[in-house]
Amino acid sequence: MSDAPRILFYTDAPAFGGAEASLGILLSELDRRFGVAIRAVEQSVAERLAARRPDASVRVLPAVRTKRDVAAFAATAREIRAWSPAIFHANLRVPSACQYALAAAVLARGVRPVAVEQLPYPLDGSLQLRLKRFTSHRLAAHVAVGDQVARDVEGFAGLAPGSVRTIHNCAPDVELEPLPRPTDGPVVGAVGRLDRQKGFDVLLRALADVPRARLVLVGDGDERAPLERLAAELGLSERVRFEGWREDPRRYLTTFDVFALPSRFEGFPLAIVEAMLARLPVVATRVGSVPEAVADGETGLLVPSDDPPALATALRSLLGDPARRAALGAKGREHALAFNPAAMARAYERVYDEVFR
Repeated sequence: MSDAPRILFYTDAPAFGGAEASLGILLSELDRRFGVAIRAVEQSVAERLAARRPDASVRVLPAVRTKRDVAAFAATAREIRAWSPAIFHANLRVPSACQYALAAAVLARGVRPVAVEQLPYPLDGSLQLRLKRFTSHRLAAHVAVGDQVARDVEGFAGLAPGSVRTIHNCAPDVELEPLPRPTDGPVVGAVGRLDRQKGFDVLLRALADVPRARLVLVGDGDERAPLERLAAELGLSERVRFEGWREDPRRYLTTFDVFALPSRFEGFPLAIVEAMLARLPVVATRVGSVPEAVADGETGLLVPSDDPPALATALRSLLGDPARRAALGAKGREHALAFNPAAMARAYERVYDEVFR
């Protein structure tokens, strides 16, 4: 048996987001002794992942969204058999993602399926739950991007405590080319998909109680129009900038005084690690594995979700105290450096070697 297992990386993400960015980092750092294939259901996702691993075999497959997509499921199963990987690595942006592809991998002879959970929340529908439990109990290895994420998955998938291991997401430490500040006054910034999950409506309501502060939102999504309306209703239109999607959103971190992520639920978000690497103090909600990155009072501040007054209080306290912002930012960067691409890649390599033996 070769000491270089072939790994097929699979994602059914319809767009490139944080989960796919994390997979891209892994692909670029993974030891070249591993043979790599990338299979996606969206061309743009496949192309962006392929750019991180130029030597990989890359193909776009039909999406298997429901039990009625029999032809797409058959095509996925044939592809797995044809490339014949030793390991099938499924990148699950949500718990229900990749389940049909995972089922095909579970049923394929000689393939060791590995699932990586990025964003946990209980599944709706008995079929999805049954399929989740079917695949979860037959994996060669089950990974989550944070300790709390792992415990949550074990709960709704009916797995034994401790059976899902943790490998934290990471972000590369890069030199950021500064952008001009949008104002001379205090700036609160946020980067992410404009989706209800991220709680940016809560951030807008909090901003109403943070005098003089401006908010810069970098990202796009279905919630943009409702958020713009809410900003107008709150009389905040002049204090909020919607920057939309940007190719390099990390550059905006150079223009913020405080980074905010008021999510209603989370995994282990890359945006927080990137902000901490940029020496920004973080105000975030105490959800998912966020507290594994943000130590309350040491590297940032944690507040309850869906609580605009608590979020406003935390923002005011930091914006009014430059020395504390600097201290939290310095500690945050020190902590974030532990979540680095090399460490993440070596951890996954140990998993692959373990299940390949």
